[in-house]
Amino acid sequence: MPTVEIYTTPTCAYCKMAKEFFKENNIEYTEYDVSKDQARAQEMTQKTGIFVVPVIIVDGKDIVVGFDKNKLKQLLGIKS
Repeated sequence: MPTVEIYTTPTCAYCKMAKEFFKENNIEYTEYDVSKDQARAQEMTQKTGIFVVPVIIVDGKDIVVGFDKNKLKQLLGIKS
């Protein structure tokens, strides 16, 4: 099972869509709320160069900015 990290804010609609996608596909993830965690917000900005949520990292190396369902399916090996 791949490791998934997601940087979010509570008001982000795309963050909610991404988390729902993970639940529907039984993908466990670690969530970081960057509105409350400045260290994680800075970490996210260092990794992407921008401050946009969601930022999803798969297996510590593949970075997806925004909710790109097709890209996530590919990275997570989800068929359909």
